[in-house]
Amino acid sequence: MSENDGKKTLGVRGGGPRAGNVKQSFSHGRTKNVVVETKRKRVVVPKPGAAKSSGGGSGRSLGDPSKRPAGISDAEMERRLKALQAAKAREVEETAKRAAEEKAREEARERRRAEAEAKEREEREREEALKAKAEEEARKKREAEEAAKRAAAQAAAAASAPAAAGDDMKPAARKPKESAPTQPDRARKEREDQRGRKARDDGRRSGKLTLNQALTGGEGGRQKSMAAMKRKQERLRQKAMGQQEREKIVRDVQVPETIVVSELANRMAERVADVVKELMKMGMMVTQNQSIDVDTAELIVEEFGHKIVRVSDADVEDVIDSIDDDEGSLKPRPPVITIMGHVDHGKTSLLDAIRKANVTAGEAGGITQHIGAYQVTTDSGAVLSFLDTPGHAAFTSMRSRGAQVTDIVVLVVAADDSVMPQTIEAINHSKAAGVPMIVAINKCDRPEADPMKVRTELLQHEVVVEAMSGEVQDVEVSAKTGQGLDELLEAIALQAEILELKANPDRAAEGAVIEAQLDVGRGPVATVLVQKGTLRQGDIFVVGEQWGKVRALVDDKGDRVKEAGPSVPVEVLGLNGTPEAGDVLNVVETEAQAREIAEYREGVAKEKRAAAGAATTLEQLMQKAKDDQNVAELPILVKADVQGSAEAIVQAMEKIGNDEVRVRVLHYGVGAITDTDVGLAEASGAPIMGFNVRANASARSSANQKGVEIRYYSVIYDLVDDVKAAASGLLSAEIRENFIGYAEIKEVFKVSGVGKVAGCIVTEGVARRSAGVRLLRDNVVIHEGTLKTLKRFKDEVKEVQSGQECGMAFENYDDIRPADVIEIFEREEVERNLD
Repeated sequence: MSENDGKKTLGVRGGGPRAGNVKQSFSHGRTKNVVVETKRKRVVVPKPGAAKSSGGGSGRSLGDPSKRPAGISDAEMERRLKALQAAKAREVEETAKRAAEEKAREEARERRRAEAEAKEREEREREEALKAKAEEEARKKREAEEAAKRAAAQAAAAASAPAAAGDDMKPAARKPKESAPTQPDRARKEREDQRGRKARDDGRRSGKLTLNQALTGGEGGRQKSMAAMKRKQERLRQKAMGQQEREKIVRDVQVPETIVVSELANRMAERVADVVKELMKMGMMVTQNQSIDVDTAELIVEEFGHKIVRVSDADVEDVIDSIDDDEGSLKPRPPVITIMGHVDHGKTSLLDAIRKANVTAGEAGGITQHIGAYQVTTDSGAVLSFLDTPGHAAFTSMRSRGAQVTDIVVLVVAADDSVMPQTIEAINHSKAAGVPMIVAINKCDRPEADPMKVRTELLQHEVVVEAMSGEVQDVEVSAKTGQGLDELLEAIALQAEILELKANPDRAAEGAVIEAQLDVGRGPVATVLVQKGTLRQGDIFVVGEQWGKVRALVDDKGDRVKEAGPSVPVEVLGLNGTPEAGDVLNVVETEAQAREIAEYREGVAKEKRAAAGAATTLEQLMQKAKDDQNVAELPILVKADVQGSAEAIVQAMEKIGNDEVRVRVLHYGVGAITDTDVGLAEASGAPIMGFNVRANASARSSANQKGVEIRYYSVIYDLVDDVKAAASGLLSAEIRENFIGYAEIKEVFKVSGVGKVAGCIVTEGVARRSAGVRLLRDNVVIHEGTLKTLKRFKDEVKEVQSGQECGMAFENYDDIRPADVIEIFEREEVERNLD
C-alpha cells in the first residue's frame, strides 16, 4: 500500500501547480514523504485603457468583459480596481514615511557621531594641555637640576685649578670633564622624547573604542573597555602631575561593649567588605549585621591602624552634671522639715495648725496615707518647706524617703501615748540619715498628758532632750489649742540657722521625687522637692526610668508657677510615665540624651529583675519548686492612686503569710483599673484591690462578664485585714483529737460472720460507734482504725457509758487479746488564722 493510499494529490487544474516531495521526520527515526504543491496565483491586471472612466458613473469602462475572470460582475470589478488603487496609494505613503524615518535616524546618527567626536576632541585637547603642563614642569625641574649640577661642577673646577696648573698644563692629557648639554643636544633629546610620547600615546589611543569601530564591528579581536582606559588615563595623569597617595587618617574609634560590624566600619570610615574580610581572616564568619564584642573590635581597629576608645553603656549618664558647686555661687535656701511619728499622734493636725489649714479632714480614716509637701511662711517672714509622712507601719519606705531628703526632722510624740513602735522607727530613720531632730510633745492639753514620761522613754533610744541636759530640742505643743507652735517654729529657725543651708539656684535643677501618681486628666504627675538649681517650665529632664519635658509646675496651693528654686516642692507635669517614689530628677540639655539615659536605666532594671527572679543553680531551682508544692498562694492585683501607697501595700502583702500560705502580688501600678488589669486577673484567678482608685466603665463591664472580683479601699488597715482573712482561708484546718473514753478487753470471742469480738468494759468516759479507736498493748499503739460493731448484749448501740460492758469488733483487724486497752477519741477541725 503506498503512502498516499491510492489517493490523488490535490491541486488546481487551470492554475498550473508545481508539485514536489518533502520528507517529514518523526520521533524514533520514522520518516514520511509528503507531496507538496505550490499553486500559482492568477492576478488580473486591467489594461491601461480599461481603467479610464467616462463622464458618467454608469458609463465607465471596466475592460473587456470577455477577458474578465468567470463570474465577475461590473460592480465587483470596480470594487477590485478601487482596492488596488488604495493599496498602491498606501504603498507610496509608507515608502515616503520610511524614507523620512531613515533620514531622521541618519541625522540622529550624524549628530551623535559629531557629539562623540567633539567630546573626544575636547578630551584629547584637555589631556594634551595637562601633558604639556606636566612636560613644562618636568623641563623646568630638569633645567634646575642641570643648573645646580653645572654650578657644582664649576665650583669644583675652580677649586682644583691651582693644583692642576702645577701638575700638568696640558688639558688634552686629562679626562674631559662632563659639560652641560649644548643647544643641539637638548633639541635632539626633546625630539626623541616627543617621538617616545607619541608612540606611547598611540599605544594608549589604540585601545579607545570609536563610534566607527562600534558600528563596523572593529578589528583586531577583543579590546580594553572604556572604563579600563579611563582608569589608565587617570593613573598616567596622576603620575604625570606627581600626585602622591593621600596619607591615611588615624581616627579615635569609640567602641562600646558590643558593636555591629557595619557600625564599626562607619566609625573607622572603612569599607564594610574590608572589615568583614579581616574578621574572616581571624576565623569569624560574620555578616555586616552581626555584633562583635569589644575585644574583637579592638583587634580590628588596630589592624586598620586606628586607635580604640572603649566606652561603656553607663557613660550615657555622664551628661548629668554632678560637679560640686563653688562656694561663691551658693545662696541661702529654706530648710526642709519632715514631720514624723507614730500613727494618730497628731502629725498632720500639727502641720494643719502651722499652715492654718485642714488637711486631716481630707484624709480617709483620719490617717495620712501620702507624703504631703507644703511651704509655710512664718510671721517673721521665714519660708519653711514641710513634708508630712504617714505613721502607719506599712509606710516605712515613705518615712525613709522623707528622712533622706530632709534637713530637720520634727518627731511628734503624743504626751498621753508616749513612745510607740513607729516612733522608734522614725528615730532610727533620722539617725541613719544623719539629720538633726526636734521633739514635739503633742496633745499636752489633755488631762492624762505626761510630757516627762515621753522624755524619759526617749532616753532608752539615745534621744536626750534639752530638759534632760541633752542637745535635742523639745517643745510641748498642742495642735488643738495652738499651744507652743511659736516655740516650735523658733526651734526650727534656730536649727536651720545652725545648719547654714545653702544651694546654687543658677544651675541645672536636681531634685527628689517625693510622690508620684497617674492623674486621669493630667497624666503622670510627680511631686518633686527641688534640691539644687532651678526647675523651669520647658526644661527637659530624666527621672529614674522615665523622662519628659516640664509642661507645667504646680505649687502646694494649686497655683501654676514658672519656676521652682531649691527647697521648693512642686508637682511636675509632662512625664512619659509614672516614676518610682524616691527617684532623682536631673535636667539635661536635649531630648535625645534624656531618652537615651532612660532607656539605659530601664534595661539595667530589667536585667536586675531577671537576675533576681532566676535561680542561680539547677539545684536551687529544683529546691524552690519542691518547697512551693506545699505552699498555697493567694494572687492579687493592686492598683493605687500614688506610687508610695502602692509600694506600701506591696510591702504589707509580703509580710502576710507563713510556711503554708503566702500572698503573691502579680502586678501593682498607679492609676485607674483598666481592661488590661481585668484580663490579667481573669487569667490568674486573682481579685483586684483598688486603693483610692476606681475601675473605668469598660473595665467594670468586662469584670462583670468575666466574673472578676474588684474591691475598693480607702484605708490601708481594711485592705490588709481583708487580704489576711482571705489568706487565712487557704490554711488547712487544724485537726484536734478529744479523748472521750477508755475500755479494757476482758475476753475475746469468735463469732461467725463477724470474726473476733472483744468483750470489754468501759473504764472511763464513753464509747461511741462513730468515734475513732486505738488498740494499746502495754501502752504501745499497735493499731488505729474504726469500729465495725458496738453491741450491748445482742443489740447494736451508738454509745456505751462508763462502767458498762459491751462487745467491740475492729474494722479489718483481728489481732486482739485480753488485757488490751481500747482508746476511744473524736477528731474536730479548728480553723486557723494568720497572726
